[in-house]
Amino acid sequence: MESSTKSQITVEKSKTSKIDQVDFDNLAFGSVFSDHMLVCDYKNGAWETPKVVPYGPLTLDPSSKIFHYGQSIFEGMKAYKDTEEKVWLFRPLDNHKRLNISAKRMAIPEIPENFFMEGLKTLLKVDENWIPTKDGSSLYIRPFIFASGQGFHASPANEYKFMICLAPSGSYFSGKVKVLIEETYSRSANGGVGFAKAGGNYAGQFYPTQLAVEKGYNQVIWTDDNTHEYIEEAGAMNIFVRINDTLITGPTSDRILDGITRKSIIQIAEDENIKVEVRKITVKEVVEAAKNGSLKEMFGAGTAAVISPISTFGHKNTDYDLPELTDKSYSSTLKKRITDIQYNRAEDKFGWRHEA
Repeated sequence: MESSTKSQITVEKSKTSKIDQVDFDNLAFGSVFSDHMLVCDYKNGAWETPKVVPYGPLTLDPSSKIFHYGQSIFEGMKAYKDTEEKVWLFRPLDNHKRLNISAKRMAIPEIPENFFMEGLKTLLKVDENWIPTKDGSSLYIRPFIFASGQGFHASPANEYKFMICLAPSGSYFSGKVKVLIEETYSRSANGGVGFAKAGGNYAGQFYPTQLAVEKGYNQVIWTDDNTHEYIEEAGAMNIFVRINDTLITGPTSDRILDGITRKSIIQIAEDENIKVEVRKITVKEVVEAAKNGSLKEMFGAGTAAVISPISTFGHKNTDYDLPELTDKSYSSTLKKRITDIQYNRAEDKFGWRHEA
């Protein structure tokens, strides 16, 4: 199973391409899809050899367990082109590892590393022309696994599909982000699946976020499920808070995703001699810092946006504006360091960049 699969992966080319219909200078996020996708089926207790096929609809039985019991996980990655047209990935083995952590928690068979990596590289080779070159754009990569096995009985499926789809994309967020600290709803709980990239985690966020949007906010800041006293995540991203010159983020747990961008920010910040604390952050501490002027920055961190600065947060019917920094902000410094590595514009002393 762990032997090389590259020569075994079959490629069925699309007869026509949609690429001429795409305006690569005006890409929304994740709404345009490339010509091909990777498909790999789990049947009879084993993963079959992946194959690249034309992008298109799937046929599933109505009793497929994904529809009834929600066995579904995914990852988010990007591919980048440098000025010499070389294609790069950012920490792809971390994505593979986390996909399997999610798989284990959701009772889904783990995908072998060579199936993941060789399948991804083959797909990228076929659809290489779909990788945008405009600054700030990239090819968003969505690996995912779901239960395709049939039956209404409440148990893990016996068949699954592993797929990778590609979406050339522009920036995820633009402009200032206004967030509301959540005091009623919870994203996840101790002993739950908050640390996994399970589809249901995100479905459960939509309604509270919708309520926040109706109040004039863009996103929700999630707090702990028990007391709502501790800040944990920003929408679908990890969160960082800068108080004076210290950058703070919460520790990973059953409730908090082990974000790859989060880990990268911590390491780069330390390399920049920025003081970093990984600890619990109370809502009270953030509110008090906003009141006394020591709160300098808040930002979300994730694959899609990389870093999304927060301009305002709301709590108990009061909005708190963050200062517009005249000097270089931590968020802009850290984002530049990460994106320069991703686009092969700078030295990668951490060994994160991976040629596709």
